Amino acid sequence: MQTTVFLFHPHFEESRVNHTLADALDEPVTVRNLYQLYPDFKIDVPTEQKVLAQTDRIVLQFPMYWYSTPALLKQWEDDVLTYGWAYGTNGNALHGKELLIAVSPGADNYGKDQFARYTITKLLRPLQATSRLIGTNYLKPFVTIGASMISDDALAQQAQRYATYGVDF
Repeated sequence: MQTTVFLFHPHFEESRVNHTLADALDEPVTVRNLYQLYPDFKIDVPTEQKVLAQTDRIVLQFPMYWYSTPALLKQWEDDVLTYGWAYGTNGNALHGKELLIAVSPGADNYGKDQFARYTITKLLRPLQATSRLIGTNYLKPFVTIGASMISDDALAQQAQRYATYGVDF
């Protein structure tokens, strides 16, 4: 199974959590740093569609920003997941592929009785709806909660889990 991680972190060089998670992945997993590839937000749509077409498991890895995704991920969705290719009439290029969201919210106060009032699962519903639209199988998200305060030991354990996450799917 070909797995490609589409990494969306605007400050990846400063990211302890996303760096550690990405570094834990071995071949044959491919990690693509989209902010490095497209610092000007000018996305090479044919290249991205080609990579997606050759991938069995699509992983979108990103820090949660303002209860949502980083700006480049939204731009990538708008530009790459086009009508007639990813959805709509004859838009079946991604049908049957797996979609995994690997998200790292900075805080740990998500839940109906906590400060945020919403769970991470509920905040990820737009991505789940997108998965349904483009015909991918939405996998249980891989969440690294409390990224801004996670201990080194807990992060190392999380990275080990990430490296093997979904192997038995």
